Amino acid sequence: MENVTSFDTVGQYNQFNNNETAHPLVSVIDMSKAAPRSHSRQRFAFYTIYFKEVKCGNLRYGCNYYDYEEGTLVFLGPGQVIGIENEEYFQPKGKALVFHPDFIRGTALGRHIQEYSFFSYEAHEALHLSESERRVIFDCLDHIETELQHPVDKHSKTLIVNNIELLLNYCTRFYDRQFVTREVANKGILERFEGLLNTYFDSDKPQLNGLPTVAYCAEQLHLSANYFGDLVKKETGRPALDYIQAKVMDMAKERIFDPKRSLSEIAYELGFKYPQHFTRLFKQKVGYTPQEYRALN
Repeated sequence: MENVTSFDTVGQYNQFNNNETAHPLVSVIDMSKAAPRSHSRQRFAFYTIYFKEVKCGNLRYGCNYYDYEEGTLVFLGPGQVIGIENEEYFQPKGKALVFHPDFIRGTALGRHIQEYSFFSYEAHEALHLSESERRVIFDCLDHIETELQHPVDKHSKTLIVNNIELLLNYCTRFYDRQFVTREVANKGILERFEGLLNTYFDSDKPQLNGLPTVAYCAEQLHLSANYFGDLVKKETGRPALDYIQAKVMDMAKERIFDPKRSLSEIAYELGFKYPQHFTRLFKQKVGYTPQEYRALN
């Protein structure tokens, strides 16, 4: 079984990278101080944001690989595993911001940290920064580092947390920009999504597995559920679940026109376990029950 090095504290990770620990729950790590390394699989008990300035082989995140170019940000939530697949030793460069969940507990950021969905993105969904965006990110890191070097007072935690939140808000903006600048690639994903749904409903999968979920569609398209959901919402203006349900309703309308099919039969064909669930969703989305819609048409 493949070995994974676990880091339970910020101090352990600082020591691993030859950095001093100024605060036990938060750190800005200079990766150039770390010893050269090759193959490595690591698990963190804290939030980690990597900014890499060197191409360092294939980055493995979960079961996927990503040819990790310089100048990208990768986000990891607590408990996630990441690693570098490289036969040769390389010298890490760049910065890493790490902060423990306990550090933001009780703050506004702690209450809303789940809204930053990119902490659950896959490595190949990393944030690629322009030169001006890099300067913004490094400015935020510099402010955090300055506070960590300042003698602790009653303002220290508030200022550090505010700067972490500011950095995350900038990352949200930059991801919005990335969704736009990769519009062609994104439209290709939407076309595959539409094709995936068509193929699904033309098969016996609905009867066997039920309605397709967002997680299922994301997996089939080799994307994380969060990235896929964010991409669909940016491109269509509605959540991925709404998109799937709209597709189901379109399929239902076509089949309702066939008087030889009972409404219960249509419900089961589409993947509903119970016909009343089909009736409820149809009324919610269309404004009529399936029976009323059939009578109107």
